[in-house]
Amino acid sequence: MIDYPDIAPSRPVWLMTLADLALLLVGFFVLLQATQQLDRNALARGLREGFDNRAPVKAPPVDAIPVAANGITDFAVGSAAVTGSTDALIRWVGEAGGDPRTTLTITGSVDGSSADVDPATNSGTILASDRARALAAAIAGGAPSHIGPTRIRIATTPIPGRRAAMVTLAFTGDVSNNDNRDLP
Repeated sequence: MIDYPDIAPSRPVWLMTLADLALLLVGFFVLLQATQQLDRNALARGLREGFDNRAPVKAPPVDAIPVAANGITDFAVGSAAVTGSTDALIRWVGEAGGDPRTTLTITGSVDGSSADVDPATNSGTILASDRARALAAAIAGGAPSHIGPTRIRIATTPIPGRRAAMVTLAFTGDVSNNDNRDLP
């Protein structure tokens, strides 16, 4: 029989794991407290200098604040053709979109019925997208020149509602901080 030496008493393994967890939590809360008043540009500059990266840092995208909406709600079932006159909508876009700090989002939607789908693909999402693009083309054809293509976005709504294409005017902020906006 082999005689093994006695093991010296020590701390239980779970206590060491708990201590490690407590240290990680303390470090996390210190990090949270330290970054509350952080200047992101200074941090990016410091990281760039620290890693000797000379590439410019692009400003983060600005969240848009919806301000007003208008649109067309009389599409035929299963159709993306714009019916009726869009003159009033185009005038509204010209007046409302005059501020270069705004963007226009054109959102297409379907009514959710089995008949209100794209005839070629049987997809409601594609029909909603086609409605938004058809209205965007009508607006682009008659809108003033100060509303460039970078200020118009196309979207579809995942929630069935009505056969429509809505134009939402959103305030995005100062154009000098957003290099993806058109200037008048």
